Amino acid sequence: MTEENLKGLRGWLVLVGLGIIISPLRIIAIVFPAYFKIFSNGSWELLTTPGNDLYHPLWSSILVSEITINCGLVLIWLYIAFLFFSKKKVFPKWYISTMVFTLIFIVLDAWAIKAALPNEPVFDADTTKELVRTLIGVLIWGPYMLVSKRVKATFIVDRTDT
Repeated sequence: MTEENLKGLRGWLVLVGLGIIISPLRIIAIVFPAYFKIFSNGSWELLTTPGNDLYHPLWSSILVSEITINCGLVLIWLYIAFLFFSKKKVFPKWYISTMVFTLIFIVLDAWAIKAALPNEPVFDADTTKELVRTLIGVLIWGPYMLVSKRVKATFIVDRTDT
């Protein structure tokens, strides 16, 4: 196959593109309703007010960090979508970095929650599922971004190009 035939958002890049489009929507649909509940049902006060049975000094830091990081991830995925559809040269680096960051965030967040809930397992079923899903994504798409001829032929637009 010639390099010209490899250019474009075709082949396996279609799956990458779908994942990029779904990622910010998924965060918004799954994560943000949980935060809304925490603030609307009184959980925030129970978790962050000294003297309550569920209080732990880490809860406010954990929750504010999660909210901040997840909001940041939504914005980053939107930026990655821009890089992807603009075929920017920096797309693979941003994509891989965000996937690896997400993997690390899941692990660190689980450990932080374990510190606040010492009797609970570090990885509950939902966290384990998310960790495995993200790890599989990193292991499949990371190497693909690094070695694929289609990726090298498609993402060639420099930052200064229009």
